[in-house]
Amino acid sequence: MFLILICCFYWITECIPLYVTSLMPIFALPAMQILSSERTCQNYFKDTLAMFLGSLIVASAIEYCNLHKRLALKTILLVGCSPRRLHIGLICVTSFISMWISNSATTAMMCPIVKAVLQELETNQVLEIWMPEDKEPPIEGKKHPSRISMAFYFGIAYASTIGGCGTLIGTGTNLTFKGLFEGRFPDATDKIDFPHFLGWAMPMVVVDTVLLFLSLQITHLGLGRPDSPTAQEVSRGAQAAATVRAAVMEKYSELGPMSRHECQVLFWFMAMIALLFTRSPGFMPGWADFFNAVEIKTSGAVMLTVVALFLFPMTCFYWAHLKPKGPYPTQRERALLTWDFVHNHVPWGLVFLLGGGFALADASQESGMAKLLGEAMSGLVSWPDFAIQVAAVSSGIFLTNFSANVPICNILIPILQELAVAIKMNPIMLVFPAGIATSMAFHLPVGTPPNAIVAGYAGIKSKYMAEAGILPTIFTLLMLLVNVQTMHYLIYPSREFPIWAKTY
Repeated sequence: MFLILICCFYWITECIPLYVTSLMPIFALPAMQILSSERTCQNYFKDTLAMFLGSLIVASAIEYCNLHKRLALKTILLVGCSPRRLHIGLICVTSFISMWISNSATTAMMCPIVKAVLQELETNQVLEIWMPEDKEPPIEGKKHPSRISMAFYFGIAYASTIGGCGTLIGTGTNLTFKGLFEGRFPDATDKIDFPHFLGWAMPMVVVDTVLLFLSLQITHLGLGRPDSPTAQEVSRGAQAAATVRAAVMEKYSELGPMSRHECQVLFWFMAMIALLFTRSPGFMPGWADFFNAVEIKTSGAVMLTVVALFLFPMTCFYWAHLKPKGPYPTQRERALLTWDFVHNHVPWGLVFLLGGGFALADASQESGMAKLLGEAMSGLVSWPDFAIQVAAVSSGIFLTNFSANVPICNILIPILQELAVAIKMNPIMLVFPAGIATSMAFHLPVGTPPNAIVAGYAGIKSKYMAEAGILPTIFTLLMLLVNVQTMHYLIYPSREFPIWAKTY
């Protein structure tokens, strides 16, 4: 408990980098005679972490070939280029892309697109994208975005957060609570795998994305107040849709036709999704069920895709060399992905961050601290299940607004697992919604990387983000609780305390 408190303090205050704090268990746990060095280090590269690292590498391949930009710009052209249509188009495409690549990369990619769109609107004197200087004086010569501009920036930041909750590989917290759950209950029949996660979270993500658009339209774009100055300004903006469309079309044309490089990356990305979904879906035999001599988990499908990205060449010229008499290639062809790009663009430190949490969770179980906490909270046995779920989800959302998501998940989920065992509640009923809740940070830049990226990129003050995050926090909390009472029992029907949890 002392070590966990030290790590929590360091994670929250960031007196040293988050990733460095996550290395403390490697020397502290053996020195305190809790876990051996071998067992401690094994927690830093479990199956869940290999899957996470592989998904980051696949995401970097999508960035490397600019497939994400093509998808974003094409969607904007299909949706329309009036201010309201642009807004929903940017939100929807950001939410979708964030399901498959990291939230940070998605937000960083969308910020320049938003800036270009807003500048085009300002150039044509359609919208005022800066606040008056008497209301918000420039800081170091940089003006503050108007409420309309903030609606676009908040839209992509919050959509990245919401979209990341849609798939198992969408954000680090999803794989964190999956790894913590599997480490605590290795014999669990309730599996947190790709198809179960997708079925649980996707309906909620779709509804949350629509509600995000509506909430920002109401608070920042004058929806429902047609006589307000903001609403009238947005209405005038609709008249310049053709001009904005021409600007977006110009950016899209700069990408040129879809290359063989993009086609091959798209193919391997879709193959990875198919392999993850069909590994062992539960409602039918999966491909992993045919190789039943040893257990095959999710990391195999992801790493197969990673190897393919480095194995196959960027172009298809090699077909011309498949002849017995040549001609033969005179130089090595570039692969679909290069190691230099991966080395510079993959956030390797996240692996240590997740691994440190897994090591602390393993140590809390081995030392008896987890059992101690569970027994201390056994008084909650008289509470209804729904009340405990409300408390768990609310705690996750509240805490994650003040610190990074993954450390909060590492702190909260082990406590909730022991609480579930102590009060004889199915652990998946607490772990799943609370794990998702630790991603829902909308109020402060420190809460999650997308918030920090848009705040720094656009120069948005924290007070405006705190205000904008009120409605998203409310509806994401409500939707999580609705999902717990609906989709959860379709995916995980059992409400009884399971046999696999009684043995621990």
